[in-house]
Amino acid sequence: MEKLEFTRVGEQMYHEKLENGLNVFVFPKPDYQKGYAFFATNYGGMDMRFCLDGEWHDTPAGVAHFLEHKMFDTKEGNALQELAANGASPNAFTSNAITGYFFESTEKFEDNLKILLSFVSIPYFTPESVDKEQGIIGQEIRMYEDDPEWESYINLMEALYKNHPVRENVAGSVESISHITTDTLYACHKAFYDPANMVLCVAGNVEPERVCELAREILPKTPGPIALKDYGEEEKPRVFQRQVEKEMAVSTPIFQLGYKGDPAKNGEERLRQRLVAELALEALLGNSSPLYAKLYREGLINQNFSYGYDSYPGCSFLCAGGESKDPEAVRMAVAEEGARIGREGIDGKLWERLKKGVYGNKVRSLNSFENLCVGQAQAFFAGTDFLRFADLFSALTKQEAEELIARWVTEERTALSIIRPKGGAD
Repeated sequence: MEKLEFTRVGEQMYHEKLENGLNVFVFPKPDYQKGYAFFATNYGGMDMRFCLDGEWHDTPAGVAHFLEHKMFDTKEGNALQELAANGASPNAFTSNAITGYFFESTEKFEDNLKILLSFVSIPYFTPESVDKEQGIIGQEIRMYEDDPEWESYINLMEALYKNHPVRENVAGSVESISHITTDTLYACHKAFYDPANMVLCVAGNVEPERVCELAREILPKTPGPIALKDYGEEEKPRVFQRQVEKEMAVSTPIFQLGYKGDPAKNGEERLRQRLVAELALEALLGNSSPLYAKLYREGLINQNFSYGYDSYPGCSFLCAGGESKDPEAVRMAVAEEGARIGREGIDGKLWERLKKGVYGNKVRSLNSFENLCVGQAQAFFAGTDFLRFADLFSALTKQEAEELIARWVTEERTALSIIRPKGGAD
């Protein structure tokens, strides 16, 4: 196995690509009793159109999430129950770009790892179980639709993007999931759950070579074809809609502001853009920024205010939101501050404080096995290593953050999603 040293953060990572194409990453932690395993596929909610073996497939919104739910079914019963009986804490999630299955345990780690690798790689669906799951996920979708914060976010994605499937709800709609069949699930599992399209990340008191041995024992021996994804027509920099509104049962308006970014290529460029964007957000909207203090003082935001950066193949964006008595005033204030930074730049002392704070938070996050494993899986699918941030960070410049704000925080790239109280009451 290849041993990678990340001396800046005091971490080691072992890597091996198996004969079947699976990439295995192990973070040995000999001083810990617990172990954590994350088995993920490069397949998420936005991967609805793909080509496999020369044939194009268009699948309904929500298949990746539906498949995640059904993968725990086995011929013998249910893998969740089996893992729990072994003392493990298992779960799974589906995002726009990946689907991941994981567990944490302090005993029987190898047995639990075998179970994880087995049920994720061997699909078992019946028409009866699919029909039942449609009802269960349908209820979950209706719960999302009743959540004003989630609705605000989904509406923002639909405003930012005209074509890119990131605008779709990862869970789909009640109508879209009604078209999912066992054939749909088997086809998508074949297309995306091949070891060559997956990654296994493990952290804990484990032997890296033993992890690879178990993967070789359980998984297919050779790689299969990998599906080619299609995300539709390339997006223009301008947002699709400047503002969208909806009324729901809220007492105070809820909003999401979005800024449409430039997609980054996989590899170091994408990681660097993420780091620069995170620092730019701190300078523009962070708790230590002049704008945050002004908005808070004027009662335009409260402690529920949050912000973030996201990037997927073909798209990237900044977003910020929470509760506000006047979301349009927040939008205007951010635009003015973005323009000011474009003219005057970021205060040098503030920049140095922000860099130290962000870097410190990232280093502290490495104490979490989950952050290590999930972060490495996501980074690998994006063409880099999670711990590479430490090598890049010191070279990030204030000018890069200033240029990103000047380029992205503009009128044509800004969209605002508002959930207003029903009947217009504040």
